[in-house]
Amino acid sequence: MGANVTNQIQVVRIENIANWYFERVVFPEQRLMFEAATEAVLEIHTGTVASAILSDKIPCYVLRVIEEVSCEFDLVPQKKVRY
Repeated sequence: MGANVTNQIQVVRIENIANWYFERVVFPEQRLMFEAATEAVLEIHTGTVASAILSDKIPCYVLRVIEEVSCEFDLVPQKKVRY
């Protein structure tokens, strides 16, 4: 997940994966979550549409979100039901 922490509109895109293209506009303080191949590289373009500048390139494996598995359980025994 990424966030636009600037006060400018950003355009993020992935172009380095064959037969696949991703591009989104991200407004200031907006967050973005997306799925991409591990070898994908996210380009961040900052500024106006007419004069956007490539600000950064980030390998997508660095941005990955790891889902935590909950270990919650009931302390009260449950009745077993047979079908």
